[in-house]
Amino acid sequence: MNFQWKEGNQAELLINGSQYFPDVFEAIRSARREILIETFIIFDDEVGQGLKEALLEAAAREVRIDVTVDGYGTADLSSDYIAELTDAGVNMHIYDPRPRRLGVRTNLFRRLHRKIIVIDGEVAYISGINFGWDHLPEKYAMGKQDYGIRVRGPVVEDIRRAATTLLLEHQAVEGLPQRLGDTSPVGQAAMRLAVRDNHLHRTDIEDHYLEAIRTARSRLLIANAYFFPSYHLWRELRNAARRGVEVTLILQGRPDMPWARMFSSSLYSYLLKDGIRIYEYKEHPLHGKIAIADDDWATVGSSNLDPLSLSLNLEANLFIRDTGLNRQIHEHLTELIENSCRMITPEAAEKGRWWRAPLMFVSFHFLRHFPLSAGWSPGHSPRLEPLTPKERPKKRALR
Repeated sequence: MNFQWKEGNQAELLINGSQYFPDVFEAIRSARREILIETFIIFDDEVGQGLKEALLEAAAREVRIDVTVDGYGTADLSSDYIAELTDAGVNMHIYDPRPRRLGVRTNLFRRLHRKIIVIDGEVAYISGINFGWDHLPEKYAMGKQDYGIRVRGPVVEDIRRAATTLLLEHQAVEGLPQRLGDTSPVGQAAMRLAVRDNHLHRTDIEDHYLEAIRTARSRLLIANAYFFPSYHLWRELRNAARRGVEVTLILQGRPDMPWARMFSSSLYSYLLKDGIRIYEYKEHPLHGKIAIADDDWATVGSSNLDPLSLSLNLEANLFIRDTGLNRQIHEHLTELIENSCRMITPEAAEKGRWWRAPLMFVSFHFLRHFPLSAGWSPGHSPRLEPLTPKERPKKRALR
């Protein structure tokens, strides 16, 4: 799947679940022929129920539906929930289900972390948003700040091909048409899909980030939930700042997982010394994976800038050249900085450095080489299996 830049697309930014979920559910209700969904998590909650109801309506119209979830993220979806969908004819798949050991989920690595939705081969969504209450920050204090994008145009064909390839490679489906729907040019945006897997596309997303950073002329603005990048990304960000590019990072200040901020903050002193500006978003947990460069480049997707996303998980990001979208993202992130972030000063970054510095050194080099060792053990090939009610307990997953 070597995807190329495609012209003539239309993009719409969707901020948080409050914009994303209604848009997705309406698209599902309008589907005529096919719905493809890949997601890390589905909760059996108000959001998951909304998804289920929309899918049941579509299934009643005999729309073909394939929903693929991750064996770690959606390990505890209730049997009743699954049964309602499968009884209605929805094809449910689970990526790499693994047995529990002493009640603990063991499939920690190589997760299906992509969030892809394709409707009738004509409308597609790429995001970092799971189907759960915790993507409603307007409603819940620990709801996450996150982003998705709805697209039309020629790039939808590539997004659909990525989703169908996963199903076909694992022999999970038969008879899918090679092309479906109208993907004629509808806008001015150039887009390129990049996926990350553990075979032929191990570094595709990272390579696109590196290219954008190396060629940036005026500004780089990155908002990323789990920021502990590879040495290559770290070096290029510092090089960009040294040559006069305004480099700004928005990272977690109210983390959903404390270790995420601990790893990120261990890099602050080194980044600040080269003129990189760092802000921590304090209002809600930041779950976004979004960035812009200069006046026309942007990316939205599922990939964090950490070892799990860059070296182990299955991820999907859209890379976009569109001045209007770039401007919209810039205005939104600037507003976040002004109203909901605190700036990290060198003095604040130095606090506790005496114990963070050795931790950072050990952690950075361990995580840098960890994906290689993870490739040796456990020695199994991830698989895709039918998700059936009898295999699932009735507890809800926690992340």
